Amino acid sequence: MPDQPAVPTSTQYPTTQKLGLLTMTAMVVGGMVGAGVFSLPARFGQETGVAGALIAWAIAGTGMLMLAFVFQILAIRKPELDSGVYAYAKSGFGEYLGFFSAFGYWASSCVGNVTYWVLIMSTLSALFPELGDGNTVLAIALSTVGIWAFYWLIKRGTKDAAALNQIVTVAKVVPILVFIVLALFYLDVGVFMDNWSGENYDSLFEQVKGTMLVTVFVFIGVEGASVYSRHAKRREDVGRATVLGFLMVFSIFASVTVVSYGILPAEEMAELRQPSMAGVLEAAVGDWGKAFISIGLIVSVLGAYLAWTLMAAEVLFVAAEDDDMPRFLKSISDVDVPVPALLMTTALIQVMLVVTAFSDDAFNLALNLTSALTLIPYLLAAAYALKLAITRETYDASPAGWRRELTIAFIATAYTAFLLWAAGPKYLLVSMIIYAPASLLFVKARSEQGRRWFDARELLILAFSVITAAIGIVALATGRISL
Repeated sequence: MPDQPAVPTSTQYPTTQKLGLLTMTAMVVGGMVGAGVFSLPARFGQETGVAGALIAWAIAGTGMLMLAFVFQILAIRKPELDSGVYAYAKSGFGEYLGFFSAFGYWASSCVGNVTYWVLIMSTLSALFPELGDGNTVLAIALSTVGIWAFYWLIKRGTKDAAALNQIVTVAKVVPILVFIVLALFYLDVGVFMDNWSGENYDSLFEQVKGTMLVTVFVFIGVEGASVYSRHAKRREDVGRATVLGFLMVFSIFASVTVVSYGILPAEEMAELRQPSMAGVLEAAVGDWGKAFISIGLIVSVLGAYLAWTLMAAEVLFVAAEDDDMPRFLKSISDVDVPVPALLMTTALIQVMLVVTAFSDDAFNLALNLTSALTLIPYLLAAAYALKLAITRETYDASPAGWRRELTIAFIATAYTAFLLWAAGPKYLLVSMIIYAPASLLFVKARSEQGRRWFDARELLILAFSVITAAIGIVALATGRISL
């Protein structure tokens, strides 16, 4: 067997459960509308005023729209590649970076899912103070029950889970839209203008830079249709669902942020307990507003948890099908569910949930770490689209749109590279602590195939990941960085 086999062009999957445009758009919206939107007022209040927020959303909106277009382009240019984020990295840059992309995307999904349970328990602590900030012993115990209940639900079949996600997506968007309308009605122009310049913050550039990780977090899921592409009824629906879902969610997120500046001074927003959207509406309409948003949050994050658990298991399964993960992960049930991959996903969520007990700010730790873990897979996908355009692969046979797609891929690549820089070294180092040990899975997969573990180029990548992980561990141990 050759040491570097070609990327598989197709795989035989069960085809009994196919998803249409509406359902796949709901998967995208369901993946993005989760915990992040309910945290936006405080997160932006901590970093910037109205002017900085508008610039930040313009940058994030443009960058993420280009990334959405990248997934649309790749779905059309490379229709044979399933589980987009992982498959694009592998096809463009080799098996090992493809493996890293699959693992990083999967790990980010699991860490992101922890934020949902932390936020649910923090919300319920208004009624049950024993739940604290969502990471007390009782909160972790109750969250554990929820984690394994969802495991049972998804194990029953992807069709039932996807249908439920479509219903929940509608249910969770409604309270957010009500928040926007009520905030507009109660908006105080004087308060809004006082929040305009952000005079009490750092420079405008630093204000915008400070919002970058939270904008990444709220937009994670833009690739949802691409990740679940093997279930699409029509391949073109993958790209359509991606762009349509993004535009819907972008308008919601930007609106939630901007109207909040007309209710409370930014300094007060910054001090709000999460979910800060509830505190903003409480200031506008009273106690019932807090209760209304709290209920909406619980529905929202449960729906997002469902969507993300589905996508995380899907990535592991397809990576195993392509022999880049150990064989036990390629097992699939008679209802089209990759049960071992689902079990491994649920187990990591459980482990990371326990880790939050040792953090002073469990929600923000999980949010920022999720964003940092996701950036590497996003960067590789954007770079692959740029590579296709530069080398003109697929464009000789279908040259239409080459200049436009080259521009889109360049902007998307530059944007994701900028986000890695904006995140700073702390989260890159912590991410590598998670990435580096994952190579053991890659070694196991290669061993099962009787192949050499690493070639020369892969050894360089391995060395980089191990060295940066070691630096991260030393930095944590010495207190140079903290969780």
